[in-house]
Amino acid sequence: MGIFWDLIQQDELDKQEGNAIILEDRVDQLEKDLAATKALLRKTLVALEKHTSQDIDGDGKLG
Repeated sequence: MGIFWDLIQQDELDKQEGNAIILEDRVDQLEKDLAATKALLRKTLVALEKHTSQDIDGDGKLG
């Protein structure tokens, strides 16, 4: 019975390791998406400040 229990435990460990890798990949993709969103938001803010000639974000400069 001990060998079967060891096999079951090893299978569960392998599943958890696979889940951790999948989760890590998802986090990496979310970080990339966040960086892209921030870059787009920054470009939009620069264009809006130039268009309205107002300092929208309060950094003391336009664009």
